[in-house]
Amino acid sequence: MSTILGLDIGTEFVKAVLAKPAKKGDIEILGVAKVRQKDGNMYNGAIADIPAVVATCEEALVKVEDQSGERAELTVVGIAGELIKGNTTTVHYARKDPKKPITETEMQNIITKVQQKSGEVARKTVALETGNKNTEVRLINSAIVSLMIDGYKISNPIGFNGSDVVIQFYTAFAPMIHVSAIEKVCAELNLDLLTVAVEPFAVCRACLGDDLDSNFSGVVMDIGGGTTDIAIIDDGGVEGTKMFSIGGRSFTHQIEEALGVDYETAEKYKLDYDTGKLDDAKKAKVETALSKNLSVWFTGVEVALEDFDSIGSLPRNVMLCGGGAGLSLLQEELATSDWYTDLPFSRRPVINLLDVTGLPNLILGDFAKQLDHSFATALGLLRVGTDTLEGNPEEKGLKAKFAKLLQN
Repeated sequence: MSTILGLDIGTEFVKAVLAKPAKKGDIEILGVAKVRQKDGNMYNGAIADIPAVVATCEEALVKVEDQSGERAELTVVGIAGELIKGNTTTVHYARKDPKKPITETEMQNIITKVQQKSGEVARKTVALETGNKNTEVRLINSAIVSLMIDGYKISNPIGFNGSDVVIQFYTAFAPMIHVSAIEKVCAELNLDLLTVAVEPFAVCRACLGDDLDSNFSGVVMDIGGGTTDIAIIDDGGVEGTKMFSIGGRSFTHQIEEALGVDYETAEKYKLDYDTGKLDDAKKAKVETALSKNLSVWFTGVEVALEDFDSIGSLPRNVMLCGGGAGLSLLQEELATSDWYTDLPFSRRPVINLLDVTGLPNLILGDFAKQLDHSFATALGLLRVGTDTLEGNPEEKGLKAKFAKLLQN
């Protein structure tokens, strides 16, 4: 079985995890690396300097290959940024012959039409936001959220009779310029690119693991250096993803401006705030700066979550990951403030840092000590890789067989 490299090209760090598929849907970790990006390498979660990013990725690649003694054969790369459009579309399909069982061919035709329609909506949205009417987008991820036939919820319509089919699809599209930059980086590194995955979608896949019948629900907040990516998992399905360009670096810049120091010093103060190393006067100034930026961040969270209007109530389980999630003030405000009251939560959300050592179907070995919440995306990319490599869908039942139709 081929080795898979999960490559998370973040604004602040490149994180690489090398692994190989094991038995029963498990993934065995072989190597782990984390290398800091240089200023200017990334912009709002997207690659801004290809040669510089190649150099950083190469350093991470050498580390994981040296650790494992194996070469990265296939690679899955994450993609993020405000121009990534991940939405859920509801399709009502009236069948001509309700007595005839639904076939794979019939479902494939429906899926293709939905993907084409969603792609046109994504292209128009990106064109409007960028002011470039010629913007091209590519389908990155596609997944099923829910299925109903004649009012009954099912896991897979293939083989069922019925007249009214209602399907909710999650589709994510990215501008071609961003995808092309990732392809260029992989080509320069001589990496065989298996697929590109929207980062919050990948984290959701990490949470669900190999259980195709999972009923897990939760809100994932991936707070990176340049962006915050939010995803909703509802009853084992990815409801949708939203992103906005406020991440850990914006908190650092706020300290930089408030205290009149350079970026490196501001970053040190941010870390020292959490470890209790600042004197009282400096701590008060840093906390004021962080609180100011945090209020803007909460506005982004509220706008993102308001878009998830297709489910009655948002899941209470809120999982934080990404390097920026380690900020103690952010965790505290999420856990104690009233930020959620205007959103469709039934009760106060429960806030937790995502414990990646507890993710399903991962064999971590000695690497468990090196892996924390900041590696959630890289681990999720490995799961997307194994999804893509899935060979015989009949082995896991009808739901897997239908899921196979969603592969790009």
